[in-house]
Amino acid sequence: MSKRIVDENLLTLARDHATRYLAGVDERPVAPQMTRAELIAALNVPLTDAGEDAATIIESLAGAAERGTMATAGPRFFGFVIGGSIPVSLAADWLASAWDQNAGIYVASPIASVVEDIAREWLLELLDLPRESGVGFVTGCQMANFTALAGARHGVLRRAGWNVEEGGLYGAPPVNLILSAEAHVTIHTSLRYLGFGLRAIREVATDEQGRMRADALREVLKSCGDGPTIICAQAGNVNTGAVDPLRDIAALAREHNAWLHVDGAFGLWARASRDRRSVVDGIELADSWATDAHKWLNVPYDSGMAIVRDSASHRASMTVSAAYLEQTTGVERDQVDWVPEFSRRARGIPVYAALRALGRSGVEDLVDRCCAHARKFAEILGADDRVQILNDVVLNQVLVRFRGSDEATRETIARVQRDGTLWLAGTTWHGMAAMRISVSSWATTEEDVKRSAAAILRCVG
Repeated sequence: MSKRIVDENLLTLARDHATRYLAGVDERPVAPQMTRAELIAALNVPLTDAGEDAATIIESLAGAAERGTMATAGPRFFGFVIGGSIPVSLAADWLASAWDQNAGIYVASPIASVVEDIAREWLLELLDLPRESGVGFVTGCQMANFTALAGARHGVLRRAGWNVEEGGLYGAPPVNLILSAEAHVTIHTSLRYLGFGLRAIREVATDEQGRMRADALREVLKSCGDGPTIICAQAGNVNTGAVDPLRDIAALAREHNAWLHVDGAFGLWARASRDRRSVVDGIELADSWATDAHKWLNVPYDSGMAIVRDSASHRASMTVSAAYLEQTTGVERDQVDWVPEFSRRARGIPVYAALRALGRSGVEDLVDRCCAHARKFAEILGADDRVQILNDVVLNQVLVRFRGSDEATRETIARVQRDGTLWLAGTTWHGMAAMRISVSSWATTEEDVKRSAAAILRCVG
């Protein structure tokens, strides 16, 4: 292998393939057009002793990508609350890959450290959260929830006189874990990772939109006693987009000296919108928050943020040290103090680029447009007497049912996926099959919504 650091022809080849892919992603079928067997046939070549020509490898990957990828970067992907990538964030991500920085400690990459510091300040200002909060840049909301809840675990046990980082959970005061009955699965996984176990969870009943009921929470709290308590609320139900009554929940949390964590994977971004801000009223009263940047900020995977009001608890739950490390003692940010990873890419760089390019009004417009598109979907589909809209469209989620039937709903979803105009998925909502439409991409226009709604209605049968 050549020792030459820059192979301009190879980088140009990759750039050209990427540019052609993005130029065509608007009009190609949204769903992948290759089966697993076809992808294996195209890519599963024998591993050679001497290696292969680099250009041949890039051509092979790019050829498979034309038909083997889901067009999540396009304007008509409405599955799983996945955003696209605004051009500046993609370009910044390419630079981050070329620079190949280890964003673990300041001395290994001053630029990665400084960029995260700046992006942290911008995020807290944009979302109007406590400016003293710690922020960790993680892979997504799974690790954002884990990181924030690690801070919560440290905080509530420290108040009870226990150092969990030194003593572990064996012998520690038991922690009351209170979740909505419709908490996202990543909350449960995070609690497992943190050693709590799922049997310790106390669930709170929800209303018809999937919101935690504050009156039910009050009753659960009464049964908990005075022990350390963590409450996990939600801003953006994964099915309906509904937001828990956060102001009421925060008041109850303070009354019981409990830590309030909010899973705001996409709903937290409503704080950036004057039109939608009231939907998440009271979210600023929480103790920690988790969110995704590859949802409404539309930066490339992987990118999430853990935000913890008590930065001391955040840092204590994450920080590591070793004799061989050159960690800072001044104002410089060692990123390993705020996240579970040490060796990681500089994922704060595309976040910085997106925030700087969009500005406050650009983020607000992105959120508002997605919410308006969701309402337009509901308006068009709901006008058809074969269609039932199951939720109040408060953010970017629309739940749809067809002909009042599970069978008709599932068949319609399958037809839409085969049609290729758009892609979305199904769910089960309060015992009923439903189609879930999630509008999260900067690239979606009202024309895309109309075209997609027409395709859905064609597929009803």
